[in-house]
Amino acid sequence: MPINVTITAEELEALLAERDAARVLREEQEALRGALRLVTAERDLAEERLRAYRRELFGAKSEARDSDQPGLFNEAEALGAHSAPAQEDTPETAVGSHKRKKRGHRKPLEPNLPREVVRHELPEAERFCTNDGHALVEIGAEISEQLDVIPEQLRVIQHQRVKYACPCCDLGIKVTPAPPRIIPRGLLSEAALAWIATGKYQFGMPLYRQAGLLRRFGGDISSNTIAASMVRVGLATQPVINLMRDAVLEAELIYCDETTFQVLKETGRKPQTKSYLWSQITDSGNPIRCFTYTPGRGAQLADKLFAGIRKGAVLMTDGYEPYNGIAERYQLVHLGCWVHCRRYFVKAEENVPKAARSPDLLATRFIRLIGKLFAAESRSSTWATERRQRLRRRYSAHVLDVIQNLMFEQSPAVVPQSPLGKAFTYLREQWPKLTRYVENGAWPISNNPCENSIRPFCVGRRSWLFSDTVDGANASANLYALVETCKANGIDPFRYLTGLFQRLPLARTVDDYDALLPWKLQAHLR
Repeated sequence: MPINVTITAEELEALLAERDAARVLREEQEALRGALRLVTAERDLAEERLRAYRRELFGAKSEARDSDQPGLFNEAEALGAHSAPAQEDTPETAVGSHKRKKRGHRKPLEPNLPREVVRHELPEAERFCTNDGHALVEIGAEISEQLDVIPEQLRVIQHQRVKYACPCCDLGIKVTPAPPRIIPRGLLSEAALAWIATGKYQFGMPLYRQAGLLRRFGGDISSNTIAASMVRVGLATQPVINLMRDAVLEAELIYCDETTFQVLKETGRKPQTKSYLWSQITDSGNPIRCFTYTPGRGAQLADKLFAGIRKGAVLMTDGYEPYNGIAERYQLVHLGCWVHCRRYFVKAEENVPKAARSPDLLATRFIRLIGKLFAAESRSSTWATERRQRLRRRYSAHVLDVIQNLMFEQSPAVVPQSPLGKAFTYLREQWPKLTRYVENGAWPISNNPCENSIRPFCVGRRSWLFSDTVDGANASANLYALVETCKANGIDPFRYLTGLFQRLPLARTVDDYDALLPWKLQAHLR
C-alpha cells in the first residue's frame, strides 16, 4: 500500500535550507581544494626556483651527462634497415678499433725545443771492471729529459738618430728621421706591446699583474702607461678589423652571440649599467672572429652589426628576439641552437631532487633525445655534406618527430612558469628554427663555435672585470678579434701581433691593410 507522508511548510523550508547549506558547503570545499592546489603549485614553483638559484650559485657548471649512452645508433640502424640502402663504401663507414693508452705513459717533450746536453760521467777512479780490472770503455748513454724555464728577459732598444752637419757653416744640420711606429715616441716596442696584448687577451692576465711581473725583471712601467698603450694599439688596428668584418658579412654562414661588458665611463650612463660585446664569427673559408662593443643590445644596435650582410646567408643564433627581425629584414636563413634548448631541460632536471630522478623523468627524456641528435652530428662530423644529409633525413628527422610528439603530449600538464615549462616554451617557440638544420648537411646544429670563441673573453672578464672607457672597450674588442682569429687559423698570436704592429704604420692603401689580415700576413712572419 502506498504510504502518505505529510510534510508541513515549516519542515519543507527546513529541508530546502539544509540542501542549500550542503550545496554551499560543497562549493566552499571545492574552492578550498582549488586554493590548496594553487598554493601547492606556487610552493612547488618557489622550491624549484630556490633550487635553481642554489644551483646557479654553488653547483657545477658542466652540462655533461652520463646518459650519452653507447649503442645510441641501434635504433638508427634498425630504422635504416627498412629504407633504401645508401650508396656508401663499407671501408668509409667502418669504425676502427680503440686501444686504451697505458697509464703513466709520459708524453715526450717537444722535439723542436733547444737542447742543452749535460754529461754525467763516472770518476776516473771508478772506470775499471770489478772482475778483471780492465779499463771500461764508453758504449753509449742513458738519456732522460727535463723541461727547464728561462725567466723573462728584458732589454732596452736604444734608437740613435745620427746628426749630420756642414763643416763650413752652421746651417746644414740634418737628423736621420725617426722610423714610423704604431705609437709615436712610445715607451714600449712592438714585441713588448704584443707580449702584453697576448697576456691579457689570450691568457686573461690583467694589466696591473703584468706590470708587477715586469717589475720582477727590472721593467718599472706603470699599469696606466700599459693600459694607455693597449688602447692606442687596439684602436690603430681598426682598418684591419673593418676588412675582417666585411669578410664575415660576405660569408655563407654566420654565427652570432653576445655577452655583458661593463664600461665605467660612458656618457650619460651609470657605471653599473650593462653594456655588451657581440661576437660574429664564420668558419666559411678562413675562420674569422669579430667582436663589437655596444652600449646595449636593442634591435637598433643589433641591426647596425648586420648592415651589408649577404642576402640569403645562413644565421645561427640563440633565441634572442632581435635576431628574428634581422633575419627577416635581410632575408637570411635563420637557424636555432639546440645547445641553448638543451640547457633549459638540464636546468629543469637539476631542480628535481636526486632521489626523485629516474630515466622516465620528463626532462631527462628530452635530454636523452637531444643527445641523440648531437650523437648523429658527432658521428658524421668528418663525412661529406651529402652523406651527412642522408643521415639527417633517415635518423635525425625521426628523432625530431619523437621530440615534437612528446612536446605536444606533455605540454598541457606542465606549469608554464616552472623550469620545465620554460623549457617547453623555448622549444615550442624556436621549433621552426631548431628543425631547419636538417634541410642542408652543411648547416650546423648549434651555436657552439660562437660560444667557444666568446668564452676566453668571459674567462678574462673574471680577472680584469671592466673597461674604464669606451675607447678601451673598442680596443679590447679589436684585440680579442685578432687573437681569436689567429687561434682559429693556427697562427701564434704573439708572432702575428708583433708583425702587425711593425707593419701597420707603413700601410697606406686598402691593399696594404688587406695584406695584414692574419691568414695573409702569416707567410711573411719570421
